[in-house]
Amino acid sequence: MSREKEITIYDIARELDLSAATVSRGLKDHPAINKHTKKKISDLASKLGYRTNNFASNLRKQRTNTIGVIVHELRSQFITSVLAGIEKITNEANYDIIITHSSETFAKEAANTLNLFHKRVDGVIASLAFDTENLDHFEPFERKGIPVIFFDRVFEEREGTKVVINNMKAGYDATKHLIEQGCKRIAHITANLKRNVYSERLKGYQLALAEGGLKFSEKQVVVDDLSEEASIRSAQKIMAMKPMPDGIFITNDFCAAICIQTLKEAGIRIPEDIAIVGFNNDVISKIIEPKLTTINYPGIEIGEIVARNLINHLQGNSNIKLTNTIIIKSELIVRESSLKKKK
Repeated sequence: MSREKEITIYDIARELDLSAATVSRGLKDHPAINKHTKKKISDLASKLGYRTNNFASNLRKQRTNTIGVIVHELRSQFITSVLAGIEKITNEANYDIIITHSSETFAKEAANTLNLFHKRVDGVIASLAFDTENLDHFEPFERKGIPVIFFDRVFEEREGTKVVINNMKAGYDATKHLIEQGCKRIAHITANLKRNVYSERLKGYQLALAEGGLKFSEKQVVVDDLSEEASIRSAQKIMAMKPMPDGIFITNDFCAAICIQTLKEAGIRIPEDIAIVGFNNDVISKIIEPKLTTINYPGIEIGEIVARNLINHLQGNSNIKLTNTIIIKSELIVRESSLKKKK
């Protein structure tokens, strides 16, 4: 089946016996074209299925008004809220976004990066996959002067603009709260410690233990991915610990919810036997029974800030090369899952 020919302004001009310049101006609602002519042009354009070729027009201007977004997954409520914040700001500024996700693999992330480069995006917003070990795949953007802003999962030691929370403080706050509830054997369930978010939360956990006079043991740290299967495995590892922990700081709310469910099914009471703190303040934290104490990680605000910084740079209102790390405030939200000491 042959493809239908793309309608151009020249086709419309020929049918209406007008110049191509008049049709072009009419379609752009130019004040020099009278209303009657504009309506004729617009009606025929609709009838013939004419599509504005913004891509070609933007290429002539050396820009596409498109921003590439690279995320590590799409199933996370945190990521979808970040995307909502990005979309709100880009939409207001008349930018389109192309969203790609790496499924937590460096190989796919590198392929997505190259794809966005060839799509000629004006800028990139990225959060790194579990196993990304360097930023070499972003070099083509650097060479062309195309700005890249990282959020959430970043390389802390690399230059460039990053939007994050203070993960170390958040890990510290979560663990200190468990200590204040009287927990003495606090485990930590986390993910790949190559990523800044998890390594920094671990540091916060260790610091709170040290300050609380509690001994840190690597045997109390469970590292896995954050899938449903991994979360069940993690809960089983907690139950196999001798003695069993009386508190757990879990780096993700979905994982925490699955752990709570698994522990309850084994007859363990939450929070009486084990107090639990999660991370992200996802919707599931308010649905699980008992409701989950967690760290609020404001995704929409992060999306808005990262997009606003990128667009301000693209529009010449600021220079992201002068900005290093933007730290967004996070906070502990206390609910029933951690309250060994009832209010």
